[in-house]
Parts: sequence; structure tokens; C-alpha cells
Amino acid sequence: MSTTARLAGVLFFTTALTTPSLAFAQDAPQPAPEPDVAATDAQDQADQADQEDVEVSIPGGGGQIVVTGRKDRNIARSSDQVVSVLSTAEIARTGEGNIAGALGRVTGLSVVGNGYVYVRGLGDRYSLALLNGSSLPSPEPLKRVVPLDLFPTGVIASSLVQKSYSVNYPGEFGGGVINLTTTSTPNDPFFKVTFGISGDTETTGNLGYTYYGSDTDWLGYDNGNRDAPPALKAYFASGQLIGTDPVDSTAIARELVTSRNGVVQRMSKTQPNYSVSATAGKTFTLGSVDLGVIAAAGYSNKWLTRDITQQSSQSSDLSSIETDFRQVSTDQRVTVNGLLGFGLEFGDQKIRWTNVYIHDTIKKASLALGQRPAQNGTTDFLQQRTAFYERQLFDTQLVGEFKLTDALSLDVRGSYANTKRKAPGELYFEYVRSNSPADPFGDIFVNRLNGNSGTANYTFSDLNEDLYTGGADLTYRLTPTISVTAGGAYSDTQRYNSRRDFIFRNSGSTVCSGGVCVTDPVFLSGIATLRPDILLSPGVVDALGIELNENDPGSPAFDAELEIKAGYLKTNLGFGPVQIDAGVRYEDATQTTTPIQVFTSFPTVTPPTVLSNSYWLPAATITIDVSDGMQLRLNASKTIARPQFRELINQPYYDPDNNRPYRGNPLLQDSQLYNAEARFEWYFDRDQRVSAAVFYKKIDNPIEAFVAGTDLLTSYANAPEAQLYGAEFELQKYIPLNGLGESDFWQARRFVFIGNYTYTNSKLKVSSTDTVTVFGAASNTATDYFRDGAKMTGQSDHIVNIQLGMENTDRLSQQTILVTYASDRVVSRGLNGTPPQPDVIEKPGLSLDFVWREGFTLLGAEMEAKFEARNILGRNHQEFQQVGDNRIDLNTYDLGTTFAFSLSTKF
Repeated sequence: MSTTARLAGVLFFTTALTTPSLAFAQDAPQPAPEPDVAATDAQDQADQADQEDVEVSIPGGGGQIVVTGRKDRNIARSSDQVVSVLSTAEIARTGEGNIAGALGRVTGLSVVGNGYVYVRGLGDRYSLALLNGSSLPSPEPLKRVVPLDLFPTGVIASSLVQKSYSVNYPGEFGGGVINLTTTSTPNDPFFKVTFGISGDTETTGNLGYTYYGSDTDWLGYDNGNRDAPPALKAYFASGQLIGTDPVDSTAIARELVTSRNGVVQRMSKTQPNYSVSATAGKTFTLGSVDLGVIAAAGYSNKWLTRDITQQSSQSSDLSSIETDFRQVSTDQRVTVNGLLGFGLEFGDQKIRWTNVYIHDTIKKASLALGQRPAQNGTTDFLQQRTAFYERQLFDTQLVGEFKLTDALSLDVRGSYANTKRKAPGELYFEYVRSNSPADPFGDIFVNRLNGNSGTANYTFSDLNEDLYTGGADLTYRLTPTISVTAGGAYSDTQRYNSRRDFIFRNSGSTVCSGGVCVTDPVFLSGIATLRPDILLSPGVVDALGIELNENDPGSPAFDAELEIKAGYLKTNLGFGPVQIDAGVRYEDATQTTTPIQVFTSFPTVTPPTVLSNSYWLPAATITIDVSDGMQLRLNASKTIARPQFRELINQPYYDPDNNRPYRGNPLLQDSQLYNAEARFEWYFDRDQRVSAAVFYKKIDNPIEAFVAGTDLLTSYANAPEAQLYGAEFELQKYIPLNGLGESDFWQARRFVFIGNYTYTNSKLKVSSTDTVTVFGAASNTATDYFRDGAKMTGQSDHIVNIQLGMENTDRLSQQTILVTYASDRVVSRGLNGTPPQPDVIEKPGLSLDFVWREGFTLLGAEMEAKFEARNILGRNHQEFQQVGDNRIDLNTYDLGTTFAFSLSTKF
């Protein structure tokens, strides 16, 4: 369908939807406004951080910033730093289901991959995510940063993005900090329930794949079917190694594959997505004490099918194709979340206890068909994968805000958070069809079971991370415009990660035919043609003596820890129109990754890594109130970035999301960043502003990815230096529409324009004399790994976000068009060589969305209906390499257009 036709269809549909609303607005009697503003429609709060109660937790910043009904107390304007605030209403206007999508609309922010937010082109390693001012652990093996698509918008009340560093935040502050604030206890009791349904044109009602797994998979939890079978469990506990110690691997192999996990089933028509959530809250008055309680729970079940083109090349000009596959993959994503919070207020003292639980599961089934032309000619390969990835986050926080005297206040906080990622029993099989007339089985697919990785694999992986944090901040206000704050913070992150990968191997002899080698007994008997659950059933395994090999036993598990002790001192000085926020932070950190001795007879080959560093990190921001709502900000600071745990361990890992293998580098070091920014802001009317900024960052020893080897393995090294600079522009404007006519329809409506543009340019600086350190590598010459002038990974030169809409200021009625554009960005390096391959490019392109929210009353209850159309222009996902006319698509697929409808009721 052409772009013009899509737009015409959207406009027609929008008109059809809004016509009943228009008639209702003109003819129906308007209900009298309720006395409880917070309990009425969300429009009463829209974009009015200077009118609504917006609570943002800021460590060391005097606890929470709470702005209530004062026109001159816009948070972004009154803050001592460069901040952007997404209130509940602003998040609701975007219609996004998770906070990552909503943050993608903020100036300078982009979402890359599965929920990782990049700030001003700097990757997720340079972004810090906090929940109510406390750090969060990550459930991802390749990351130490939590993916923000894990957080449903229903449990997040607001989000603050701070791009200029201040010393009350941790020193790992490259691009910025994203501080999520959960829903707080209410002033008035309420109960809200939401139901939703959605689907997309590529998935819903179309072909998809799944497998049985267990009868509780629809809940996102396994019922025990995927637990390690008895023989495998005993092997894990024995400390023995297959092939070295006397282990009966056949007894293990016979228990691993069944019809529950080894049979991919076709879904001729994939069902729609659905979700339900509920939130309730009430405050109880107990004498002079107010006790607030809030609870939220949610469940969603979503399906996503991708028809992916996967190619690879090892030639520098991409003239040869090593692999050429088409993969159809279906993910069933089930998310269960809950929040329980308590707030206690007595006088000027506040205590908050917040608990958050999120369980996010992806059940994956995929089939891929393709060839390896350079090596195997016209031989076909059929690949099957089944997996079950469980991610879980639990966080409990206790925060106290105490006003000791009129001039002295104390904030204390402590939290414990735990994340888990379990991937039990991932199965991968590859069948071969030689297409050779000389091969008696040349026209059918057979499984080789020849003991090579990628033929038949069983993988069992587990991750557990605990994070303990605590802090205290003491603020003394000398005068109304001068204050001094001293604070201390402690955090201890402890991670355990294991990955055991097994390869099925037939013990018989090998026969080669048509360029393909298979194992003799399986090949000659025709058993190799059987589907996986029969091929590896107990009877066949026993009869053929099929065994297991353990792949890469040198580093199957590791422990990691990051302990940080910090203290800071800062002052806030006001001299007429000049406000100065300046201070220094001291951080002492020890980061370790230690391979675990899993096998008694096989020593680990990877040495432990210990990074022990301390830093003085200064920061200063000067805000000058020019006149008439205009102000100028200047900021300079020094910050750091540390390697992520898995980047420090020499252990293989396959990422199923981008279909790439990874291995860490134990020789990585910390990066140091030097930051500067100048910003002009003009708040020319209520809720309206224009701002422009320029920024610059110099990064010493930035951690960058490179690709090497015939298997296109991604690893990491410290490049010598990187520089990043850019500019931002933002405009928020409302135009009353009452001049368009005397009808009641126009009197309360206004036009909304919110737009921002970010230009970013980055480059690596590498000379022929620079060196790098890569574990086990033959070369330490930097130019063998990085190109001088290459962009940093994840950075787009241009990012544009526009929101165009119409809304009613008296009741909930919003129609919003959202436009997002991001230019090409590097997501991975090309294969090293002479000359090297071009980088892998992602093309985000242009995306057009439409969100319509309408409030009404039904049987005395407040209702909200929401309709969403996402990716109306049909943008697809593209990751490719290109030299001239030669193009290799590594991960390219159609996204489709998504339609969603939800209905909420509030009592």
C-alpha cells in the first residue's frame, strides 16, 4: 500500500471515530465537574507540571521534588540542572504501553533494541536508570543496565531525565540519568481497571509458530517441565566433565528432548494480544498520622512474528555470501507486574515503602531455511529453535524524609533488588538436504548429529543478581538562597551467571556425501530424517549410543561483583539572577569477575578480573535568569563508565534477539568522560517553552565492540578516544481553538505542538601508534580493531520527535499524531580485515503513530477509551552492510502496523 493511501485511510478512519465524539460534545449535557480533580480525567493534568502534583525522587536533592499548583514552579524551569520531566499525563498522551516507548519522545533520547534508551547518541552503558532514586539491577546477561521496556506505564507515575551531571547521582553518568518514580499514595480513594486488545498486520491472524512447553506457559511461568531432568541435575552437582571423567552422557541425553520442547507447532492464525490491569489506593487518617496505601497489578499476553532475512559475508567488499537464511520466529511475551506501596506522613516527616514485582517471559519458536553458498553450494539447511526466557525483577525500597529543624533536613534511603533470568532447556537443531543426485537422501532433510556445535544443541542458562543500596543526605539551608548538602552512598551488586551448552553426538562412523558429512548408522538407517523428539527419544538414543559433549567447558559459570562507596559535598548558591549548583563526588569502586571452578578435573582457563579504581568527580551548573522567563544554563563535569559484567568474562554467549555470538574481554578498563553544555530556555507562557542547547563530550578509553573470526564473533576493547558533540532544539506550544467558532466544541479545545530535534556527531580517534588490549589476541594495534573517524555504536546523527494534536481542557478528549524519525546508526562493527568490512547499519527511518483518548461517564462511572495505530507508514526493521551495490541483510524484517484498543473504568 502506498504512503498516500495509508495516510488517506488513517484520515478517513480518524474522522469516522471523532464524529460521534463531536456530536456528543455538542448535544449532550455536560456533567458538573467533580470536586476531586485527581480522580477526574487525565486531561486536567495534561502537560501541566506547574499545576499538578508531580513527584520526582532525587537522591541528595532534598528527597522528592513536589510541585503543587504554583505557576512559577515548573520542574524543568526551577531545577538546578538540565532536566526533562514526563508526568503521568504526558506519558498517557503518547499511549505507550511501557516507559521505554514514552521516553523515546523526549529530546535527545532514542530507544535501541529491546528497551535500551540512548541519551544523545551514547549507548545504554552511558545511561543510568534509577527507580525512586535507587539503582536497579539488570536481568540481561550482556548488560548491567535494566531494559526499560520491562516497566509498564501503569506502575510509573513520572520520569525525570537529567542530562547534566550533578554530584548527588552516581558517577556512571555518561549521557544522562533516567529516574523513574512509581505511583504514590493518593489523596482520595480510587479503583481503576483497564482492559486492552491489540494486534499487528504481520502477526495477528497470520502464520506463527509455537511449541507445547507446559500448560502454565500462558501465565509466563513454567510448571516444572523445563527443570533439569534427574540425570542432568546429578551431573551438574557432580563436578565431573563429560569426556574427561567417567560420565554416562547417554543417560543424560535420553532425558533432554521430548514432544513438549522439541516439536514446533504451526499456528495458522495467531491470536490477538490482550491485557488487563488494576490500580487502587486509599489514605487512612490515624489521628495525626496519614497512612496511604496503593496497589497495582497487571497482566499482558502478546504475540510477535518476524519473517527475518539473515545473511553474512566474510569478504571485505561483501561480494560473497557465507550464509543466506530466511527465519520465521514467533515470540509469545507474557508480562505479570505488581506494585504495593505504603506512605506514612506525620507533620513534616515522610516515610515511603515501595515494592515492585515484574515477571517478563518470552516463549520463542522459530524455523529457518537457507544455504551456505560459499562453503556448501546449493545444500539446504533447516534450523529449528525453541526457548523459554524468564526475566524477573523484584525491588523493595524504604525512603525517609525528615525535617529536623527549619534549616536542617535529612533524607535516608535503602533498597534491595533482585533480578533473575532463566533460560532452561534451549533447543537448537539443524537438518541438511544435500540436493545431490549421488546422495540417496539428497532430497530430504537429515540431522547429522556429528558432534559439531550448531547441529543439535541443548543449553541451560541461569542468571541471578542482587543489589543492595543505601544512602543518606543532610542538607543545611543557611539562607533562603544558599544551602549545603553532604551525602554518602553505598551499593553492592552481586551476580551469578552460568551457561551450560551441550552438543548431541552419534558415536558411529562418519560418511560424507554431496559435500555433507553425516554419521553412518543414522544416515544409513534413515533415522536421521525423524523429527527431534523421535530422533532423540530414549529408545533411539540407547540403541545408537548417542552421547553428549559439553561445549566450551573452560568458563561455564562466573561470579561478579561491583562494590561502590561514595561521598559527596555540594552547595547551591543564589546571587540575584545567578544560581550556582557545584560540588564534588568521590567514588571508590571494586569490580570483579571470577570464573567458577565447575569441574574438579578441568581448571578454568579464564583468569579473574579485578578493577579497583577511585575517582574525584567534580560538577558545576550555573543558571542565569536573563528576563521574562528566559534563562541560560552552563554545565561542566567529569564522569565515568565501567565495563559490564559479561564484557569482562571470556565466556561465549549467543543473543537470540539479534542472532549474534559474543565473547568478553577480561582486559577492559574504565572509561572517563569530560562533559560540557550550554543551554538557553524561554518559558514564554504557561506550559509553553522553547529551548536550544549545544553539548560536547570527550571520552578516554571508550568501550567499543568489534567483530572478528569466521563465526563473526562480537567482542569488546577500549578504543583510545572518542569525541561527541551536538545540538538540541525543543518547542512546546498550545494554541486555543475557541476562535474557530462559537460552538461549545471549540471553546474548550486547543491545538498541541510538541517538537524536538537533536543533532549528534561522534567519532573514534585512532592513530597507527595507538594500542589496545584484547585477551588472547595476536595483535594489540588499535587500527586492527577500530577505524579512525568511525561513529560510536548506537548514535544517529538526526533524531526528530513531533506531537501534533487537539485536546479538550475541560474533559478528557485527545487526538494526537506522533512522528518519530532517526537517521542511520551503527549497531555493530564489520569484520576486521585488510581492508575491514563496513559497519553494520540500522535504519530506524520514519514512524507515524496515532493515539485517540476519550473520556465519558457510563452508569455513574468514569470511563476512558483509547485507540492506537502504530507504524502507520509500514516502516520495517533493517540491519545491513553495504559496499556499492553489494548489500548484506543481517537482521531485516517487516514490523507491520499495530492497532490497539483499551477501555478503563475508574470508581
